Amino acid sequence: MWIIFALFATVFFGARGVMYQWTSQKRMNRNLLLFGVFFVGFMISILGMLVFDHKWYGWRDIVVGLALGFGSFAANAFLHKGFSMGKASLISILSGLTPLFVLMFAFLLWQETLTTLQLIGFFIIFGGLYIIRYSNDISLSNLQGAQWGLLAALFFSFNDLLSKQSTLLEADTFSTLTLMFGFGSFLFAMSWLVGRGSIVDDPNDVRPNWSGVKTFSCGLLIGLTNVAGMIAIISAFSIGNTGLVSAISGMNILIILLYSRIILKESFTRQELVGLTTAFLGVIVLRLSF
Repeated sequence: MWIIFALFATVFFGARGVMYQWTSQKRMNRNLLLFGVFFVGFMISILGMLVFDHKWYGWRDIVVGLALGFGSFAANAFLHKGFSMGKASLISILSGLTPLFVLMFAFLLWQETLTTLQLIGFFIIFGGLYIIRYSNDISLSNLQGAQWGLLAALFFSFNDLLSKQSTLLEADTFSTLTLMFGFGSFLFAMSWLVGRGSIVDDPNDVRPNWSGVKTFSCGLLIGLTNVAGMIAIISAFSIGNTGLVSAISGMNILIILLYSRIILKESFTRQELVGLTTAFLGVIVLRLSF
């Protein structure tokens, strides 16, 4: 059953990534959009608490839920910003490196050793990223959004570890999600309110400006995929192996890659295609190692 939940998470998070990329190309307030994404999750989670009589049983449940809120706030903000600055295919590959960070943290924090297959996956991924770096002329002064994709992967790995921790604490799902989406909503709302007075319109930007109502409403729609994905992945973590669940759900990058190629018509140089393919194969090898 955990495989079914993990596959649902793959589909929902893939749909979220596609909608993030689409909205990132619009003239709108990103923080207001993401406030809507988290707010609908907050409301659905509260409803879930009432229907299923979910509760908080201690301070650890609360701390994990709030930490998830901060991690989700950062991960979603970085992912959306990455899509606004770089190629969808590149950002999706980089943001899909969550298992890489999970393994690194496990080694640094708990001295967990790496298997031969995991080491092979590491080298293949880094080889692919090295090729991508040169094919896109990425440098410290010209990152082309790559930094945001990597930061998104870092915080999504943080969320995976915390999601698993919530199940180890036997925390009620909707109680955890209420804190996560509630704190995330608060952070995005504050970011939106603080940033409203500092926004300077670019006179060269000819794209139509989205109203606040339209932006927030679109966020509510995207939020349905986000909350569905979180419910699915926490359900999978509660009964399945952490690494395997993360491996399957993380394959949502396939959906975004197909979208970038078929819908966005992104073209690739031969060197860029080799790099992307190599990095993707490395991710698959790394996921098979769990």
